[in-house]
Amino acid sequence: MKNIFKRKPSDFPTEYTVSNAFKKGDALTKLSFLLLGVGNVAKKQVVKGILFLITELAYIGYMISYGFYSLKELTTLGHYEKIETWSEEDGCYIYEQVGIESIQVLLFGVFTIILTLLFIAFWRECVKSAYKAQCLAKEGKHINSFKDDIKDLFNVNLHKLLLTLPLAGILTFSVLPLIFMILQAFTNYSDVDNKLLKFDWTGFDAFKQVLSLKGDIGRQFWSVLLWTVIWAIFATVLNYIFGMILALVINRKGTRCKGMWRFFFILSIAIPQFVSLLIVRTMLKDNGAINNILMDWGLIDTPLPFWTNATWARVTVIVVNLWVGIPYTMLQMTGILQNIPADLYEAARVDGANSFVVFFKITLPYMLFVTMPHLITTFTGNINNFNVIYLLSGGGPASEHLKDTAGQTDLLVTWLYKLTIDQNDFNIGAVIGIMTFIVLAIVSLVTYRNTNSYKDEEGFQ
Repeated sequence: MKNIFKRKPSDFPTEYTVSNAFKKGDALTKLSFLLLGVGNVAKKQVVKGILFLITELAYIGYMISYGFYSLKELTTLGHYEKIETWSEEDGCYIYEQVGIESIQVLLFGVFTIILTLLFIAFWRECVKSAYKAQCLAKEGKHINSFKDDIKDLFNVNLHKLLLTLPLAGILTFSVLPLIFMILQAFTNYSDVDNKLLKFDWTGFDAFKQVLSLKGDIGRQFWSVLLWTVIWAIFATVLNYIFGMILALVINRKGTRCKGMWRFFFILSIAIPQFVSLLIVRTMLKDNGAINNILMDWGLIDTPLPFWTNATWARVTVIVVNLWVGIPYTMLQMTGILQNIPADLYEAARVDGANSFVVFFKITLPYMLFVTMPHLITTFTGNINNFNVIYLLSGGGPASEHLKDTAGQTDLLVTWLYKLTIDQNDFNIGAVIGIMTFIVLAIVSLVTYRNTNSYKDEEGFQ
């Protein structure tokens, strides 16, 4: 066998990179840096080369027509001019603003930047393709025709064919709106002072406004953030504990009709939350069924303030969320309990361990080990639990401060909804969205990296 350490550089596979194309490419390959596809056409890949060139021309045409102008206007976010016209009916001059809306400038600017980045990636692949064709021709090897490339899309390059459409969807409906939203946080995009159509870059002013403890927005942010974290902790931990207890009770050997009990609890999952939560909200109103029944029985003299008192409203949404979330946890715990090795329980009984010792030494550690990633995901979902809060309390009751837009039970996500949909404070809403992401990312990463599920992946295998 030939010793690998005695190989010459020419014995190794050629690396088809842009740097190698620039250093070792022939004249036509280097010309492909400017005119895409020239090197491919020279190596009889005519159709591929023409498609490369057409794509380049289309990009250049877009940049000349719209792209460069969009990038230029992106620095100022558009412009407006006042036009003075005399009105015979009113007998005075009328002033109107004419120009381009900032929202369009920002959107097309972001689109142009993303398109440019995609074209750069496409350009690299074209250059590497030309250099690859040159190397294959020099070595006397087969060079794929356009027909061969089409066949490869259904064979060795099938992943590229299948991922192209999903990737385009992600870029269009996820990446572009996300970048657009992030950039709004650095503007004064709101309807205050008629800035809805024309707004400007303001840097970190919106962040200072949100993080400040003195202003109205800052005071609301820290209050809502504190309640959001408290809500997420209670909603996650209580659902987990009660769901685990319910699964243990149903799964024990002495429980009869296990399927019937599971069916009753799963029934609440089958009912859409939109329907069930609105029904509960109506039942808990001051004149709802619950208060009417309690007053008819003589248990209370005045309606219980489920939705009009801040403390009552917060406790109520947590309790109702238990009814919504416990069945889901019960199903997950049931599957985990049935997969705990029976040998562990038998060994514990032989050692004389009672039920409490077995639970805290075997069952609970195993369940925590398996479900900790899901528990972190549940915590994240509860921070963004829009349905339960908005459909039950609507974020109310209202704050004592008349200027506040956040209610006493509003989470960051429901407050963000009100800021953008009701108040049109898009820049503040964008900052709230960014801060929500930062909080979730830090909590999730720190928590997960300190769990046994991450540190000891094979601990229970």
